[in-house]
Amino acid sequence: MIQFGELLRVEDAASALGLRPSTVRKMVLKREIDIVRPSKRAVRIPRAAIEKILKTGYRPAVPEAALSHNGGAR
Repeated sequence: MIQFGELLRVEDAASALGLRPSTVRKMVLKREIDIVRPSKRAVRIPRAAIEKILKTGYRPAVPEAALSHNGGAR
């Protein structure tokens, strides 16, 4: 049997990502996020899928010093 770990409701996944539930539902429809369907209508999102999005979407801020090396252009 496949193990998915903790499964989150759409609302809980949205909160973890700092998004609206409607945005997460759109991600589900576009197949941009992994899901589990325990029933015909229910959708659950593995916590691992949330962590994957947070990890791959992380971009460190650009230090102010790096911006000044480009002639001050922003």
